[in-house]
Amino acid sequence: MPDELRHAGREHLDAAHAARYDDIEDAGAADEIMLLRELGIDESATVVDFGAGTGQFVMEAASTVRQVTAVDVSPVMLGRLEQKVQLTGVQNVECVLAGFLSYVHKGEPVDLVYSRYALHHLPDFWKALALGMMAQILRPGGILRLWDVVYSFEPAEAARWLEAWMASVPVQAESGWTRDDLEEHVRDENSTFTWLLEPMLVKAGLSIERAEYSEDRMFARYICVKN
Repeated sequence: MPDELRHAGREHLDAAHAARYDDIEDAGAADEIMLLRELGIDESATVVDFGAGTGQFVMEAASTVRQVTAVDVSPVMLGRLEQKVQLTGVQNVECVLAGFLSYVHKGEPVDLVYSRYALHHLPDFWKALALGMMAQILRPGGILRLWDVVYSFEPAEAARWLEAWMASVPVQAESGWTRDDLEEHVRDENSTFTWLLEPMLVKAGLSIERAEYSEDRMFARYICVKN
């Protein structure tokens, strides 16, 4: 198995980045909960969030489902979440220091697996294995909600769309993402194409019920159901 911590991205091991993460990144957790409720995720549901980070989604979900397991390979990011859990006194959140590949599930299959902006840390071979492992812990009919940096352009169009993405943010900024951050992502991380990721989802035993692509061709959101 690869060292998932080494693949996690430099910034996720940086305490300063973790401290300001909630200020520069909005997970849209309340909207996500509304969507998932429409799909049948209710107060009886059990959830595993892979790449939970500082726990924006986890904390929102904790008030609406029975149990949330928050999995993250970064002790720095998971530490921020653990602080939130302690401060709020939430009783139905379990924090687990692990990655997609090293997490060991205990108990019954879950109703929802959630992952936002985390799977791209793995190269494609390991993505496929991780998706298979996530599908294994879902009950039949369970839902995978996946957000990620996934490219919905053709290889020949890469220069055009990547430059447009990088030009959309400041070169320098006191808060928020910068061009250097996006360049680092493209260069050093493992985002893939939609036409590579989607067959992996199917191969894992999941049906893609909904796929949404951002106008800038950089992001994709999926609702998948376990067959």
